[in-house]
Amino acid sequence: MSKTDCKAAKDMTEAMEETMQRLQGRFQAMSEQLESKIDEMGTRIDDLEKNVSELMTQAGMEKQAISK
Repeated sequence: MSKTDCKAAKDMTEAMEETMQRLQGRFQAMSEQLESKIDEMGTRIDDLEKNVSELMTQAGMEKQAISK
């Protein structure tokens, strides 16, 4: 291989490594955001279940729902 070919191969390798590092960083950030959103959704579902249960108790429907 000539010096020009070696330099081109080295430049291409460096460019690919930089691209892969950027992609890895973006993937990590998106993973963290997704995990945060899933945790938030779980909390909101828990709160919703609690509120529905409280409303059923207030309306006297809990015993009816259990007997069905």
